[in-house]
Amino acid sequence: MTRARATAGMILCAGLGTRLRPLTNAVPKPAVPVCGVPLVRYALALLAGAGIRRAVVNVHHLPDAMARAAEEAAAAVGVQLAVSREPVIAGTGGALREARPLLGGADEIVVVNGDVLFDLDLPAALDAHRQSGALATMVLLPMPAGARYASVEVDGGGAVRRIAGAFGPGGDALRPWHFSGVHVLSAALLDHVPATPFEVDVNRHVYPPLMAGGRVRGHVVAGYWNDLGTPARYLAANLDVLAGRVPLARFPGADPFVGTAELAPGVRAAPGARVAADARVVGPALVLAGGEVGAGAEVGPGVVVGAGARVPPGASAGEAVVWDGTALLAGERLASAIAAGTERVRADRE
Repeated sequence: MTRARATAGMILCAGLGTRLRPLTNAVPKPAVPVCGVPLVRYALALLAGAGIRRAVVNVHHLPDAMARAAEEAAAAVGVQLAVSREPVIAGTGGALREARPLLGGADEIVVVNGDVLFDLDLPAALDAHRQSGALATMVLLPMPAGARYASVEVDGGGAVRRIAGAFGPGGDALRPWHFSGVHVLSAALLDHVPATPFEVDVNRHVYPPLMAGGRVRGHVVAGYWNDLGTPARYLAANLDVLAGRVPLARFPGADPFVGTAELAPGVRAAPGARVAADARVVGPALVLAGGEVGAGAEVGPGVVVGAGARVPPGASAGEAVVWDGTALLAGERLASAIAAGTERVRADRE
């Protein structure tokens, strides 16, 4: 009898999230809330939706908080989680090397950036990887309009030939794509990760020697992708989920609207939320458990009021996220911004 293939996930959560400061001074980027759901929970739910029930998360910045957020998220979606702690950031390749004892027994490893919201047909990507016989498959997207991300160049047969314009053998008639941050790896790829230096990047240090033999391939997909790399992109992710532009069926166990009630068109409230009868709330908007919108307050469109957060009488919020437990001031006007405790972070459109 043929043994079923075993697949594990590796969620990369060690980064500093510098472009989202000051928000990430207190909360690791993969733990920031998107419509009240920690971002890492979406990544773990993506794995769970593909039948992957075992994952490793690496942590470095605010490691205890990141580990706790990941463990809670994994429990919510039914994924068994191990934590790999990195006192020094090890890079993608180094993270895999350091976590290798925790990944033992896996035939494939799906590597996902914990700070990206990505609508991916993961079973299809796994199938493409298995059929290709590659050691590594990079999941690729069309380059976002106006973006300056380093490209991954692929030949007509689907083999990756150059990364970031510098790494790999290159070639003629190559087509550039945007790298989503998701890798599907055969376990044997780990044998190609060097022990030194400690920090190893797979794109620069591991893949280039394998490209000439066609062992690194690209799998092109289409779908929602947001790296939440700036306050504007973080706000956009919340607005996109609110507006239904993110297919939440791809993320079982991470739907922020489950259990909520519709108070008005596009306005949803969780149990325990309080919205004054004379408050003006325009959808899309979401008020989470214990959130409060006071008399005469104006909320929406495009607002998330976090758990236990408060928009007091006379205050207003539009295209904004109010983090859990945050209270706006009386008469405060919050627009195109994130309120997190005493912080107010502008998030004007890019």
